Amino acid sequence: MIRKTLFLLLSALCLLTACRPGGYAVFSGYAQGGVYTVKADLQGVRVPQEEIGAAIDSLLDAIDFSLSGYNRNSLLTRYNAGEEVEPDRFFSEVRELSARYKEETGGAFDVAAAPLFDIWGFGFTADSLPDPERIAAALAACKEEKVLNFNAIAQGYTCDVVAAYLHGIGVHNMLVDIGEIFCEGVNPAGRGWTIGVDNPVDSNAIPGSEIRSIWESDGSACGIVTSGNYRKFYIRDGRKYAHTIDPRTGYPVTHDLLSATIVAPTAAEADALATACMVVGPEQARRLIESRPGTEGYLIMGSGTWMSEGFRARTR
Repeated sequence: MIRKTLFLLLSALCLLTACRPGGYAVFSGYAQGGVYTVKADLQGVRVPQEEIGAAIDSLLDAIDFSLSGYNRNSLLTRYNAGEEVEPDRFFSEVRELSARYKEETGGAFDVAAAPLFDIWGFGFTADSLPDPERIAAALAACKEEKVLNFNAIAQGYTCDVVAAYLHGIGVHNMLVDIGEIFCEGVNPAGRGWTIGVDNPVDSNAIPGSEIRSIWESDGSACGIVTSGNYRKFYIRDGRKYAHTIDPRTGYPVTHDLLSATIVAPTAAEADALATACMVVGPEQARRLIESRPGTEGYLIMGSGTWMSEGFRARTR
């Protein structure tokens, strides 16, 4: 699973009772290979906290049984095994979004590139260093779209689904962290949410242990996602193979873009665009970010950094 590099610049998870002065509550648990955290201002919300927590868990379970490539009984796993499945809401929406982002990124984002992830050892199977013939065969298989991998969009999409539920019950100040992040409004202190971007170096193995910069929310609803190459890779014969595979060529990328942080109207869009930026490299990533209204970005290269005009951050 692609690892992203955001962490909340907040104290350790507070108890529900500790967050009550502003009407805030914290819901947390296990989902999609990690711990999720939802912070929501429940002032004026009439739905009981226990019901909200159960609803969030129910949504996460349903999405897991739809989109997970690691759940043996999910729709995605069954689809990839060649079984005829009836797509549910989540499967249909993610596939539709994925097709849209594939077109908008010129093929840099492609959930049908699962055969390539697998042969390079970054998918649902273990492998590495495929020969050119296997790469050509995998590229041909990608065009058939018989095997999919939603890892590069599923977590962002899940944040949006949970946020939509919270909107539906009257929540407007929230932070949804499910590996990727959606936030809106203000935090319990009445200020915009702040989120740290990790320093993208190979030695930085623990999210939050070494921060490069701090992004500051202006209160608007948005997704923020960072994608990077520095935590998931392997080395063979002295050469580093990054987990970002270019679905257009079939080979790992070789440019010096280490991480891309994207702010977009939805977390699904930020998720997809962060992946696409890591595929195309710094120059094309800048053009992609600047061409999309409501999108901001922060790129960290081996040779320096770039930040779009509207990216609200301070460097440490």
